[in-house]
Amino acid sequence: MSVVLAEHPAEGVVLLRINRPEARNALNLEVRKALVAGLREAAEDPAIRAAVITGNEKAFAAGADIREMRDLGPIELMQRGTHKLWDDIAAFPKPLIAAVNGFALGGGCELALHCDIIIAGEGARFGQPEVKIGILPGASGTQRLVRAVGKYKAMLMVLTGEIVGAREASEMGLVSRVVADGEVVGHATQMAAAIAKLAPVAVELAKEAVLVGQDASLATGLSLERKALWLTFATEDKREGMSAFLEKRAPEFKGK
Repeated sequence: MSVVLAEHPAEGVVLLRINRPEARNALNLEVRKALVAGLREAAEDPAIRAAVITGNEKAFAAGADIREMRDLGPIELMQRGTHKLWDDIAAFPKPLIAAVNGFALGGGCELALHCDIIIAGEGARFGQPEVKIGILPGASGTQRLVRAVGKYKAMLMVLTGEIVGAREASEMGLVSRVVADGEVVGHATQMAAAIAKLAPVAVELAKEAVLVGQDASLATGLSLERKALWLTFATEDKREGMSAFLEKRAPEFKGK
């Protein structure tokens, strides 16, 4: 049985569903590699313009697989290369949406943090409880989280291991939108499908500008933004989009 199921719920969209219900979708090495393989395939497929990652109704991903980690030493951990797999997820060039039901803890929370948009069910719960088992967040939890919610909220989660609900996570800036539990995947899929209908080059450049610019100075970020904007003026989609606007019709973007 595959630990990650690939579905195509809408044109231009791939849905990657973590499938380890017996372990609350804990992220073992097999799952991580399967997620990266699915994203690599989606990145290389011009027909795919957006991706969604989800779990099941009980857990998005309830953390790393502790059974795999308990007896590892530092060199063994380094040689597993999981940091390279996280880098591959971060490098996914197309819009990536997390559809979160249930627990998103530890590595599960960090997986959501690697996504561009997080849609959470009302019953979703987020946390970085690593300090409770004698380690610390090691897949961006001390870095992406503080960039998302600020120092004091991040410190609260990282130093106490407290779990926060979806509404509190939304107020903190960790969640893009909260919907009813039964609507999470559908809402995320609809959003991905809407993005997939937009100009792919412009969308990819916009994502890059946001991600690269957030750690740059304002002047550097603005320069990057301008260059990205100028580049879109070389695309067929720019002419199509503006022509469609003036002609009061729906545009047909081709990614060129």
